Amino acid sequence: MSSEETPDYPPSGLAVLLVSVFIIATCGILYELLISSISTYFLGSSILQFSLTIGLFMSFMGVGSYLSKYFNTHLLDHFITIEILLGFIGGSSACILYFSYSLTENYYLVAFMLISILGTLIGLEIPLVTRIVRGYTSLKDTVAQVLSFDYIGALLASIIFPLVLLPYLGTMRTSFLIGILNLSVAAFNTHVFRQQLRQGRKQMEISIALAVVLTGGFVYSFRLADFFEQFVYQDEIILTEQSAYQRIVVTKWNEDYRLYINGNLQFSTVDEYRYHEPLVHIPMALARNHQKILVLGGGDGLAVREILKYPDAAQIDLVDLDPEMTMLATENPVFRKLNSASLRNTKVKIYNEDAFNFVERSSELYSVVIIDLPDPNDTGLGKLYSREFYRMLQKRVSADGIVVTQATSPYFAPEAFWCIAHTLEEVFPGVLPYTSYVPSFGQWGFVLASNLPLSSSPPSLPPICNAK
Repeated sequence: MSSEETPDYPPSGLAVLLVSVFIIATCGILYELLISSISTYFLGSSILQFSLTIGLFMSFMGVGSYLSKYFNTHLLDHFITIEILLGFIGGSSACILYFSYSLTENYYLVAFMLISILGTLIGLEIPLVTRIVRGYTSLKDTVAQVLSFDYIGALLASIIFPLVLLPYLGTMRTSFLIGILNLSVAAFNTHVFRQQLRQGRKQMEISIALAVVLTGGFVYSFRLADFFEQFVYQDEIILTEQSAYQRIVVTKWNEDYRLYINGNLQFSTVDEYRYHEPLVHIPMALARNHQKILVLGGGDGLAVREILKYPDAAQIDLVDLDPEMTMLATENPVFRKLNSASLRNTKVKIYNEDAFNFVERSSELYSVVIIDLPDPNDTGLGKLYSREFYRMLQKRVSADGIVVTQATSPYFAPEAFWCIAHTLEEVFPGVLPYTSYVPSFGQWGFVLASNLPLSSSPPSLPPICNAK
């Protein structure tokens, strides 16, 4: 170790340090994923947010690694101090980001500062631990052991974040938990290396005190999230759910219920009929039969509610990726009232899977296909508006069947609207765009498609459409 001190480390210290590497590597990746997810929730564009966050994190980790060369003595003290700082700042990161988005206009600046601080601290950790472990073993074994535990920890983080932490704990509670883990590493190392530390007692007290603070935040995390989210939404929040795929929020003002997914308005009960009636009744009026209906998206059950007004609709297959959404629409009293308990109807079968995969493996022929998916604002959704998807879908539509898709706003997003229409024209012989005015969204677009030519003359709507 050249000029560095080589204190008499306890025999158990090597195992403790390697376990610490595993935990701090896990926490480091979790912070990256956490901040990326929160930024996506608030700002949208998941690819952009994840790319920027991870890129900035890696850059500042490089800065931290470079700065580690200036730490020449008391490496254990510095390592534990870094863990304490990382635990408290990182553990509070979700709270800080919620605060900055809800109550300030400086979210990007705050997120950048948070990433720079956390990235630099994370970048300092591994070089310092590597040099400490060097006091136990050869350079060759040190590098192999430290990097092995580091990479395994990163793998664990990438698995548990989307499958366990995000769906079951949410972003706020996950943040506090990661911080507590970092502080636990600091406290345990302080205990094991207490004879080698200059201020071990003080570091232990600070670690425990901050862990207690973060534990309190963990216990009351849902209240904190609701408190900050209430500043984001104009009306009273009556329901929040964090699924594996999205953040679901329902607000209420008088008799107006509004559903938001990842911060984006999905419907308002004041005027949702102006969206769902054109989406459903126009293709149903054009279809020659209604025996088999496929609904892609529409997990709120409102499109299915309109379909069930047709007595001859014998089979309705609803495909929605998020089981949390369809469960709410099936079980929650507010949703059941809004959708007339449509998803409990025996004609309806729910498939919680990716629409692309469902269409690809299906062998059914449908007389009507209704696509009620979110706007194509990322690659996961974009593939459901692609030429390849429409070609697969064409094989699932009967010879005289009808397809309809929502197609964003022709006023606010004309390029997206016409792109969807032109993509359908490359696959289906008959394509017809149309619009409806929905006060909550403005003029909204839809596109019909069929294996037969479509007339631009308005279809004759059945009497049920005039029964409001």
